[in-house]
Amino acid sequence: MSQKIIWITGASSGIGEALFNLYQKQGNKLVISARNITALEKLKNNASNPNHIHVLPLDLVDHASFSKKCKEAIEVFGRIDILINNGGISQRSLAAETSLEVDRKIMEVNFFGTIGLSKTLLPHFIKNKSGHYAVVSSLVGKFGSPYRSAYAASKHALHGFFDSLRAEHYKDNIHVTMICPGFIRTNVSINALTGDGSALNQMDEAQDKGMSPEKCTEEIFKALEKRKEEVLIGGKEKYAVYLKRFFPGLFSKILRKAKVR
Repeated sequence: MSQKIIWITGASSGIGEALFNLYQKQGNKLVISARNITALEKLKNNASNPNHIHVLPLDLVDHASFSKKCKEAIEVFGRIDILINNGGISQRSLAAETSLEVDRKIMEVNFFGTIGLSKTLLPHFIKNKSGHYAVVSSLVGKFGSPYRSAYAASKHALHGFFDSLRAEHYKDNIHVTMICPGFIRTNVSINALTGDGSALNQMDEAQDKGMSPEKCTEEIFKALEKRKEEVLIGGKEKYAVYLKRFFPGLFSKILRKAKVR
């Protein structure tokens, strides 16, 4: 594989950290972003070639900083080949018990933060007639489930936006891969927001028994290499997408009884 210059958001832990480990071992040059600067610096210092790593702190709700951040990301290694939009937050609360402020925060980070950064980088991709957006969505970007109303909404919105973007910029050789993980063994549920905006601070049982971030990353890597438009990743939970598509009534009955929290 030829060396690529890859920008990973949400790189400080979970899937983002696993992606960092995989790509840096292959000799790629990486720009890594998150709010946790200490964690990012630790990743860089432990890399096989720290000179190929650039730490770029980023807060996805700070839209005003995107222009400056993109300029820095491009200048440090001369270009960006792939932007992996992995940063985001999850939710564990019933819709009726979730404040509108929490709904807005989840949309602000997961949707507006992601598309804002992507749109700021878009002129660079157009100019180069080359670029690849990898967007870490979720299986609940394909269907909604209890306790995840705002989270599912934010991920559904990403599919709508990036499907449109893919069609609009096909002629510019810009690719989009939507990545839909199921239960992956990360801290996503621990950091998930509850109805009042506080963190859940506990691991979901299904999450704890889920696929490892490393295995998930292998699937992401293969999908990006093949420039797939969409990839479903996980265990048996990924078949819920097909159940929803072909047997929606049955799927709804199963979902009402499922222990999804």
